[in-house]
Amino acid sequence: MSFDIALSGLNSASTELDVISHNISNAATTGFKSSRAEFADVYAAATDHKVGQGTTVSKVRQSHAAGNLTDTGKVLDLSVDGNGYFRLSHLGSITYTRNGAFAVDREGFIVNSEGQKLTGYTTTVDGALSPTLSELFVDPADQRPNPTTEIDLGVNLDATSDILPAFDVNDTGTYNFTTATTVYDSLGSPNTMTMYFHKDAPNTWSAFSYLNGAEVNQAGGDELVFNSEGEIESVNGDPDPTLTIPSFLPGTGGSTLDLQVKVGKVSQYNSIFGVNQIVQDGFANGRLNDISIDSDGTIQGRYSNGQSQRMGQVILTNFANPEGLQQVNGTAWKESYNSGSALIGQPGSSSLGRIRSGALEESNVDITRELVSMIGAQRSFQANAQVISTIDTITQTVINMRR
Repeated sequence: MSFDIALSGLNSASTELDVISHNISNAATTGFKSSRAEFADVYAAATDHKVGQGTTVSKVRQSHAAGNLTDTGKVLDLSVDGNGYFRLSHLGSITYTRNGAFAVDREGFIVNSEGQKLTGYTTTVDGALSPTLSELFVDPADQRPNPTTEIDLGVNLDATSDILPAFDVNDTGTYNFTTATTVYDSLGSPNTMTMYFHKDAPNTWSAFSYLNGAEVNQAGGDELVFNSEGEIESVNGDPDPTLTIPSFLPGTGGSTLDLQVKVGKVSQYNSIFGVNQIVQDGFANGRLNDISIDSDGTIQGRYSNGQSQRMGQVILTNFANPEGLQQVNGTAWKESYNSGSALIGQPGSSSLGRIRSGALEESNVDITRELVSMIGAQRSFQANAQVISTIDTITQTVINMRR
């Protein structure tokens, strides 16, 4: 029996050394979680003897404590600042990990080094988040152009300006001020819109609008009337400060342009002419230049036209008992009965942490602690080996006594 007790000690110490060795070998593995061997003594159930029957490894417990975060500067290197795991999908199999080293594969899916795809909420055609989970995809296609429908104009017309003769677009002496902006049609082609301002009388002006050199205002110009406070009072006799441009068919092959110019911010004060604001809501098509990922997991595509577009949202998953997760290859886990059901949510919600882009989570292995534990395991192994050696000597002595 003494041999069996010492042998159980050898086996347990050997298992502990295996665990320590595994921890040390993965000290540089991104997202790795260290483990420790836990032991229990063994007693025979059908005996009243005080002496036990040795030891056994009761559990190899994994620590899910967070590791340090290291900046990498790579957008698709993701880490979780707080609780939660990335959810991965591969051929219908779902796993969870803290290793956020991702890249985009040839099809545009966000994947790890093993080809497992990161999951989350994708976007619908109108840019809204889909309510169902799916594999996240970075669409490399050009962003569709957005035709201009509205221009928000903010300028100041000098109240001291002279009243000029009848407007002639080719005669600079027949208009007081001019400004221009670019508007886009349905093909994303730029079209130049130029506005000329002509003073007709005190507090009364005419605005002449041209698209690609073609006049698009009402006959005689659009009338702008100001009150004694220098604020816009009416547009073509209507108090609504909106100037509607007649439909214009550009020569680019695009659809008809229907524009409205908001002139509520146009003023007439005793100061020089100045353009304070020209904002139009259209843009050309854009080529994908880069992506960014916010702390709430939102994936934004950034395009060559200066626009950005939401492409999806990374989700995180937590469990009632993370220690109950079933460990698999690749620094990943699977849901089990002991872990409880996966609790899915947006980063930063409930108990979930936030996502940090451009950083990876290091292994939580403490090398110093592991080396100290290794010394203890080595002494335990040596001590149990010495017990076997001693028992062997005693046994040999007893055998010799019988001779």
